[in-house]
Amino acid sequence: MGEWIEAFILGVVQGLTEFLPVSSSGHLELMKYLLNDDSLAEQSMMTTVFLHFATALSTVVVFRKDIFQLLANIFSTQKPRGGEARRFALYIIISMIPAVIVGLFFDELLETLFHRKIVLVSALLIVTGILLLVSERIKVKQNDLNLSSSFIIGLSQAFAILPGLSRSGSTIATALLLGVDRSQAARFSFLMVIPLILGKMSKDLLSGDLMSNAPSMTYLIIGFIAAFITGIVACTAMINLVKASKLSWFAYYCFIVGAGMIIYKLTIG
Repeated sequence: MGEWIEAFILGVVQGLTEFLPVSSSGHLELMKYLLNDDSLAEQSMMTTVFLHFATALSTVVVFRKDIFQLLANIFSTQKPRGGEARRFALYIIISMIPAVIVGLFFDELLETLFHRKIVLVSALLIVTGILLLVSERIKVKQNDLNLSSSFIIGLSQAFAILPGLSRSGSTIATALLLGVDRSQAARFSFLMVIPLILGKMSKDLLSGDLMSNAPSMTYLIIGFIAAFITGIVACTAMINLVKASKLSWFAYYCFIVGAGMIIYKLTIG
């Protein structure tokens, strides 16, 4: 029963932090430090694949109409709709380039930043909070996405691989700073990550370590369901929060956690 509760908690955490701008990787590092537990870094790759697939699927569910319409229009012979859909697909591809480069060539370097770098993680949480606070207070110019803005948003996604920088927070904040409409910024941020999640899953599946320490199928299913349902709720909530300009809630949270952990590390840890 204990393992089932653990699977449920992991699923809920994955579903929430994949979409809410508080950095899942950063919180994982802080949790490991506070619990003095390094075992979380060795979680089964199979569990990781299942949980990431669950959140990718929840994104597809939330944006099912957009995705279906996009795919249908890509092959449309009608110039207005077909052209717009193909441009949007191109923007997603362009946005993926920085993260793919970082993942392929700097993977080992990044791994060194994911072990008890508490001050770094906490400082980057504060940076995330600043980004969210600034983006909420700017006046959106209603600019459309283009090749350059897509690449810049992609750069922010690549930087967000660092523990403590929120992927959704960084990409949405960057889009808003570039003057992109709030609804389009949230939509693009969540759709652009689907190919990356699927690509990471494929990479993990092709590795020889997938079945290493694999948990039971019941464990995986419980985690999957928890991440899927929580992901749908978190994704929908995040879209509404972006539209309502309420990202400051998460900014203050990042400030409190980041500053609190720096003080804790320097005085106690």
